[in-house]
Amino acid sequence: MSLPDLATSGPAIPQIPIGSWADHLVTWLKFNIGVLFDGIKSVVETVVSGLSDALIAVPWPVMILIFILLGLWLRTWKFAIFALLGPLLIVSMQLWDDAMRTLALVMVAAAVSLILAIPIGVAAAQSAWVSRIVKPILDLMQTMPQFVYLIPAVILLGLGPAPGLVATVVFAMPPGVRFTELGIRQVNHEVVEAGEAFGASPWKVLLRIKLPLSLGTMMAGVNQVIMLTLSMVVIAGMLSAPGLGQDVVGAVSQTDVAGGFQSGLAVVILAIVLDRLTAGLGERAAPEARLARRARALKRRQAKARGASTDAAPAAKVNA
Repeated sequence: MSLPDLATSGPAIPQIPIGSWADHLVTWLKFNIGVLFDGIKSVVETVVSGLSDALIAVPWPVMILIFILLGLWLRTWKFAIFALLGPLLIVSMQLWDDAMRTLALVMVAAAVSLILAIPIGVAAAQSAWVSRIVKPILDLMQTMPQFVYLIPAVILLGLGPAPGLVATVVFAMPPGVRFTELGIRQVNHEVVEAGEAFGASPWKVLLRIKLPLSLGTMMAGVNQVIMLTLSMVVIAGMLSAPGLGQDVVGAVSQTDVAGGFQSGLAVVILAIVLDRLTAGLGERAAPEARLARRARALKRRQAKARGASTDAAPAAKVNA
């Protein structure tokens, strides 16, 4: 028997019309609750455009100064130098306004992703069956090609920042859920049992023990969410979302090497600044880091106290 015969000799399997079901679902949503999606589109466009206008209204020297101060507080003076030179390069390429529009889109998408992700992650950490239900859904959200999300998003929301934001949220939300669940599950059980032994309710244990001790891991999830939202700016630009992504798409359509390289470099600079700042914030928020800072402060106070007592001893002998 030949290979083609082997391939076709088995029983016929009925075709499952999954694609048709999805098409019918999107059509039903459009014609039955299209008003809801129109409202979502209006809200998203208003928030993104308002935040973009606010960021653009801030003079670029002031915004760069904010980046420098955050770099000095959260990282080191070396990164503060990069926080000065990187944005200055964006300004010199005349892409500052588009960079602020991209930053506004990233901030809104990251905020929506975290608002949805953190409660789901907490529920998954608290309940095993919720975790079992959520994990395959997160796998689907992360592995499904992003362009698949764009088809129903464009049908339901049209062009603009709204469909790009929806696709970005779907793609960027899973790390926030996973890191939140991981951080809560990694909390020392003895600490939790001690809180329960002192009569703390489950809500108090969650709010005062589990969440504060898992804050460092959760901030790592915040960092990943922001990076994934930035990776979607070009796809959002394909849907006429304003910002650097639209510049990259325009450069590709016009075969503009110079414009494409400059826009891509601006995205890289913005990504590095946001990555380092959020990572530094996560390090400072970690319980170990807070304890280390308190220990260093205590050692400094003890050293000053010993120095003061040492200086006071010779003075006492002279007076005697």
